[in-house]
Amino acid sequence: MSTPGSHMAKPKDRTDQRAEIVLGALASAVLLLIAFMIVFVFAKAWPSFADNGLAWFGAGGNVDEQLTNIFNSPADPSDYVYTFHAWPLLYATALITGLSVLFATVISLLSAMFIVEFAPEYMKRVLQPVIRLLAAVPSVVYGLIGILVLVPFVGNHLISAAEKDSVRYVIQLDGTSVLVGVTVLTVMITPIMVAITTDALRSVPRNWTEGAAALGVNRWRALRTVGLRAARPAIVAAAVLATARALGEAIMLSMVSGSVGFAPNPLDGVTFIFEPARTLAATVVDNAEGLSVKPFGQTIYAFAAILLISSFFLSFAGWVARQSMRKYTLQAR
Repeated sequence: MSTPGSHMAKPKDRTDQRAEIVLGALASAVLLLIAFMIVFVFAKAWPSFADNGLAWFGAGGNVDEQLTNIFNSPADPSDYVYTFHAWPLLYATALITGLSVLFATVISLLSAMFIVEFAPEYMKRVLQPVIRLLAAVPSVVYGLIGILVLVPFVGNHLISAAEKDSVRYVIQLDGTSVLVGVTVLTVMITPIMVAITTDALRSVPRNWTEGAAALGVNRWRALRTVGLRAARPAIVAAAVLATARALGEAIMLSMVSGSVGFAPNPLDGVTFIFEPARTLAATVVDNAEGLSVKPFGQTIYAFAAILLISSFFLSFAGWVARQSMRKYTLQAR
């Protein structure tokens, strides 16, 4: 007979145990799949890195000619050609991604602040579903709009004949460019950041901003100094997700950025933004048909390996930034 006040631990329900085992198995399977993918990609990419060493990341020669030479390698494995210098592709990836995320961050912060604090109620009801719809639009649709509308406009109205002549012996300016790539990519990733930032600002305790307003601070300044500071971890998370989306974007950039292995030169002045470029992800898509050629496929896998490494460090940096910012949020509470 149990005495009052005595407590006996109940055994786990068998249903709970089965659910725990199944969920644990699924989580482990996902981790194993990711680990297998990473090992597979790096094993395939290793010959390209090993043959070139650090020169793989440097500049030198024409990237497209180097890819052609690798594709036309002799059948004998001992004569495979691996010589490759990826700097123009790495530079184009960093340039287009960095500019797009920078512009998208500014636009998304201002848009989220307007939606949360200043937009009329009827406008909020319209803007929120529209933003989520834009975030879900396939990238090929953006690419079609870019290639059919923006590229002809830039080529016919923004690039002068003098600018075309100034670089005609180096590269052809036809409208496909860094400018169009950055513009369309910014439009693609901004809705993601707006949606996350809006939810983060709404989750900030109302009494924080009201307390600032009670001290005589206007709504704009209260939201900027209190709301944004409290929402910084979520803003960083939004930037990380948007950057990952931009790094992996291939189809749209292949359509609108020029698909030329060229490193746009800032010393060319304004012409710089009209010069074509090709990112790593776009290069993978443009050359996917050559994967059956062993050295060529290994070079393409090397591009995938660089994207994987970039995503890992991006996620890690975002996690570190969120952890450091979370301390200040907890102190404020």
